[in-house]
Amino acid sequence: MLKTLMAQIKEYKINTIKSPLYVIIEVIMEVLIPFLMSILVDQGIEQGNMDIVWKIGGTMVACAFIGLWAGAQSGKHAAIASSGFAKNLRKAEYENIQKFAFSNIDQYSTGGLITRMMTDVTNVQMAFQMIIRVCVRAPFMLIAALGMCFFINFQLSLVFVVVIIFLGIALFAVSFVVHPIFEKMFRKYDALNASVQENISGIRVVKAYVRSKFETQKFHKESGDIYHIQMKAEKILIWNMPLMQLSMYGAILMISWFGAHMIVGSSLTTGELMSLFTYTANILMSLMMFSMVFVMVVMSIASGERIAQVINQKSDLVSPENGIKEIKNGQIDFEDVYFEYTNIQDEANYVLDNIDLHIPSGSTLGILGATGSAKSSLVQLIPRLYDVTGGSVKVAGIDVRDYDLESLRNSVAMVLQKNVLFSGTIKENMRWGDPNATDEEIEEACKLAQADEFIQKMPDKYDTYIEQGGTNVSGGQRQRLCIARAILKKPKILILDDSTSAVDTKTDALIRQAFMEKIPDTTRIIISQRVSSIQDSDQILVLDEGHISGLGTHEELLKTNKLYRETFQEQQKGGSLSE
Repeated sequence: MLKTLMAQIKEYKINTIKSPLYVIIEVIMEVLIPFLMSILVDQGIEQGNMDIVWKIGGTMVACAFIGLWAGAQSGKHAAIASSGFAKNLRKAEYENIQKFAFSNIDQYSTGGLITRMMTDVTNVQMAFQMIIRVCVRAPFMLIAALGMCFFINFQLSLVFVVVIIFLGIALFAVSFVVHPIFEKMFRKYDALNASVQENISGIRVVKAYVRSKFETQKFHKESGDIYHIQMKAEKILIWNMPLMQLSMYGAILMISWFGAHMIVGSSLTTGELMSLFTYTANILMSLMMFSMVFVMVVMSIASGERIAQVINQKSDLVSPENGIKEIKNGQIDFEDVYFEYTNIQDEANYVLDNIDLHIPSGSTLGILGATGSAKSSLVQLIPRLYDVTGGSVKVAGIDVRDYDLESLRNSVAMVLQKNVLFSGTIKENMRWGDPNATDEEIEEACKLAQADEFIQKMPDKYDTYIEQGGTNVSGGQRQRLCIARAILKKPKILILDDSTSAVDTKTDALIRQAFMEKIPDTTRIIISQRVSSIQDSDQILVLDEGHISGLGTHEELLKTNKLYRETFQEQQKGGSLSE
């Protein structure tokens, strides 16, 4: 974990080094002042020597100003280093998440990833800033002050050794107990963030089903769980301050008691005792700083482990070295394909079982099947969103695992079941398909997807702003915009995963007709619950629980496949296949 986090300091190494260096200068000045004060009292004030008073007094003022300047510089560089460190951590997490395969993403909730990039990084940032300042200042001050104490009076300084050993053992015990509690608390934060995100993104459904009260109660419960866990941790951490106070006042009492006896016995001067009291304050302040850092570091360790987990996560899918970059055509072959999400090689878990399928380039394949028949799982193997468990998927006669991943996915355009638009104008959303698309190309793609008609009725037409998730357009409009975006990729293979379910049958037919006329060389795969959407396809695949139930034309399947025939007859009567 530590190696992973420290690797993200990068360009802020100089600031990270400068901050503790300035801290050391500040501490040296602070340690010198009590020593100079003892000389001022013993050799100047008590003996009435004003030359020493002015000389030593001036030196003390100079030390104070140097210490002030060094402290300001340390704070400045610590702020720059910690902020930059946090920026690099978030960047490293975000960049690695972009490389995740679907199987990697499945391991985390969206809310959990957000927590790791925000709350966890903030915890680590604060701890890092305290480490390069306080964790340098505290031990250096402790060692320097202890050294001066031993120089002044060895026997009296043994009090500090006893106090430090006692406090170190006590703080370690607290840390050992509280660390697992913080780990549990951050897991609860993940669940809470996921719940909040789900509620906000689905707020229309919540209101439509009058579930606000239920969602509020669920939020209160999850928030309450975090409160109780945090309280449990805090009840342990609160021992930190009493232990500090006990150590601090115990040290002061012992120094006062033994010091008074030594002055009476003439083995200690008044100036030396005053210096010892000042050094006592420095030592105890250092211990208190340790205590503050201790609490923050205990929390940040749990956060750091979670951040490192995301940064170190290796994608289950990687592009092969020197992968093939040219995809010659849209021919697709499934050869004895088996697939499961768990990847434990268990036949009982197979989502797809013994799939043999051959789709000629430029043809149209329709796919029909009930919910859970693995229609989406089948098409997600083509652009390698998942890898097969057994067998192979080939595009243009070459195994998809031999292609450069980016080149393969640029040649396959998918419109998923859940249509996603991003905040920005319609043009900006369209250019997800082709960053260099001209306005004319965007308009042509939207005409093919039957989206141009409603866009022209909007106030700003193609410059109309789309809210996050496309909430200011209807479901059918959102689907057509997503289809247009996919067309702009000029793909070899176009996959529509039930992506015309929210449009009427006439518009659906116009979209399919436009595909046939305008992109005849593109292989088209259409998943639909409506037979009317796929009946004109060159081939129709019927899936049933991950097995091929039937394959043929509309007329052939009506004669040979019971599932297809019953679905068609039900829809002819006005029914529909359950989604």
